Amino acid sequence: MRRYLRVLFVCTLLVFCSLLYIFNQLVSSLERADRRERAPRTRAADTGLSEHAQDDRCGSDSVTHWEPYWRISRDVCPNHCVTDSAPRSAPQDPVELAVVACGSRLEETLVMLKSAVLFSHRHLRFHIFAEDDLHAGFRQELESWPQRFRSKFSYSVYPIVFPSENAREWKRLFKPCASQRLFLPQVDSVLYVDTDVLFLRPLEDVWSFLSRFNSSQVAAMSPEHEEPRIGWYNRFARHPYYGKTGVNSGVMLMNMTRIRHRLFKNDLAAVDLKWADLLMPLLHKYKLNITWGDQDLLNIIFHYNPESLLLMECVWNYRPDHCIYGSNCISAEHSGVYILHGNRGVYHDDKQPAFRAVYDAIKQFPLDGDPLAGLLVPLEENLKSDHSYCGRSRLVFTKRLRESVTQLQEEQERSTPAEV
Repeated sequence: MRRYLRVLFVCTLLVFCSLLYIFNQLVSSLERADRRERAPRTRAADTGLSEHAQDDRCGSDSVTHWEPYWRISRDVCPNHCVTDSAPRSAPQDPVELAVVACGSRLEETLVMLKSAVLFSHRHLRFHIFAEDDLHAGFRQELESWPQRFRSKFSYSVYPIVFPSENAREWKRLFKPCASQRLFLPQVDSVLYVDTDVLFLRPLEDVWSFLSRFNSSQVAAMSPEHEEPRIGWYNRFARHPYYGKTGVNSGVMLMNMTRIRHRLFKNDLAAVDLKWADLLMPLLHKYKLNITWGDQDLLNIIFHYNPESLLLMECVWNYRPDHCIYGSNCISAEHSGVYILHGNRGVYHDDKQPAFRAVYDAIKQFPLDGDPLAGLLVPLEENLKSDHSYCGRSRLVFTKRLRESVTQLQEEQERSTPAEV
């Protein structure tokens, strides 16, 4: 009997110690969050850079005033460090687009930005997060575009910066710099896209989903798969994920104000946590079980908070998986592709010629050229020679694009003075 009492006592003690540890962790997390809200940090502590490095950053005309979500202090750079390239006549309410570019992604990113500028009617503001050696390339190319298109957008180029206390872990997660999308600028709302995305209709059309958010929704994404039989998450994931097949984060519309203030349900603590206090504990818990890095973390978050996500149709994030084994994006069959996502490098190899044909058509099209003869007609001719599964669905690549090209041509005709 005494032996059983001893075992019971030891078990009770272990349970008590575990509960005490969890309570202490929770209290520490809440205290950190409170300190972030109440006490401004010093400039060097905020970015993990030395005071000298801060001065170097402010001396660069690539850097604008950027306030990541985890930073409360507004003194990261003095006012002279702001190098907003916006024309003085830019509207006050632009569509905010964010992208992260590292390594060899300069050209691919510029083609994506070109597609956004080509077809949009509202003023756009680009938030470009890039490695330092890419900054000059972005500035030189964007500033060289014809004034008629240059006046349609403004842009800011930022360095890659993660929270200083865990910067190495975030940088190693999945692809270099990919996790930067979890730490976007202090704007009200933003559309994040991967570099391998192309807009085939006006950018403001996906931006309009913000007006469809109900009071609980903070973001909008498309499913990772339409067909569960070829789905990755439902077959292989070793962590929670959203819905039946997970979501893809290559096109992600976010109400940043709501994200910063929302408390999210989770499997880490007995209480709901803010976004800033959720990410690193999730990484520590699941880092041995996640394959797609930050996208997996987003799937975990929205698994426990499905009411916070608005699901968009596959036409807003059309990938090779939607046609490689036969067409499984029904909405694209009816209306055509709205946003093309050439993941797995298909713009740069011969595995999916239809995707590469669209990329090459936009890349090679001169901004001041004839959009019908210089973009749409050559693309349609190239697609005819593609007999792959995706090539057989070639109309999905041009159906909506034809409307966008027609609108662009009409705009050019109106802006060109008639010859006397």
